[in-house]
Amino acid sequence: MTDLSVADFDYELPEELIAQQPPAERGASRMMVVDRATGAFNDDFFSGIGQHLRPGDLVVLNDSRVIPARLYARRTLRREREKPTGRIEVMLTEPAGENQWRALVRPGRKVAIGERLVFPSPTGEFVLEAEVLERGEFGERLLEFAPVDDFFAELDRIGHIPLPPYIHRDDAQADRDRYQTVFAHERGSVAAPTAGLHFTPQMLDALAAKGVEVAHVTLHVGLGTFARLRVERVDEVRLHSERYTISAAAAAAINRAVAEGRSIVAVGTTVVRTLESAAFAAGGAPGDEPIQPHSGTTDIFVSPGFEFRLVGALLTNFHLPQSSLLMLVSAFAGRERTLAAYRYAVEQKYRFFSYGDCMFIT
Repeated sequence: MTDLSVADFDYELPEELIAQQPPAERGASRMMVVDRATGAFNDDFFSGIGQHLRPGDLVVLNDSRVIPARLYARRTLRREREKPTGRIEVMLTEPAGENQWRALVRPGRKVAIGERLVFPSPTGEFVLEAEVLERGEFGERLLEFAPVDDFFAELDRIGHIPLPPYIHRDDAQADRDRYQTVFAHERGSVAAPTAGLHFTPQMLDALAAKGVEVAHVTLHVGLGTFARLRVERVDEVRLHSERYTISAAAAAAINRAVAEGRSIVAVGTTVVRTLESAAFAAGGAPGDEPIQPHSGTTDIFVSPGFEFRLVGALLTNFHLPQSSLLMLVSAFAGRERTLAAYRYAVEQKYRFFSYGDCMFIT
């Protein structure tokens, strides 16, 4: 549908429905169930997810782990480097080579190519240092860090959990646990795959006992997924690429499910993008192409009119107005039905966005 505009995916959301904290207990969120066949909306709780899954269903999770990607730096005067001045927020977005990272820098207007930034620890000593190699649009920079023994250990020491900008508070120690799925393993995301935040180990065990199969893929979530779209028409949208990996075990599980006609349940839009990217890369007719184990990057943009090859059901959180993620959900459930579901969610006071409630679309 090339005649759609970004504004066609707007909806009204009261500020008080944007979740600022996770639920008191993981897995205690509400869950709206949307039946694509009938168009019905039903209210439930995520704890009841097992009642909506059948033995043999394949649930696919994104096991990417969020890194403490928000750092605070001080500029150094290039003539007098011993005099640090001015605090700069640096949000790492993706690795770009040995010791190099792409990042968003704020305020970035005065941070020029060749400038050096130093990153202090809580006790005041500078534990990381980086030089600005390239300058891009909207505060984007390419940074090269001075080598250290263990870069990620220093990130864990001085970095902050990159809570989204609609959460109007500083990150807390509890966010290191709650803004992370219980199955997070592969380090690399700068935003959580939030649909997975609802699961507990006990819930996963209960699904396994029911005969529901689980597979893991990895897509490292970048800020591009959540970036404000700066175009007016849907056919003009271009997304940043994100890194993904499908293991041999995951590929085998997905291929078996396809061959046996079992439903593949994607937990989150990141899983949708991973699976559909891999299916598209493999080629073949919709529904029967094998998934090959591999690693790669994807900038796939899913919007109404997209032909899904693998995903049969979707668990997802509620997404921002006029966002690429809302467009993906609309592609799966239909734009009018999706927007009607969102209006219903507002009326029923569901909690929105990363720490909010979820929607299960069958």
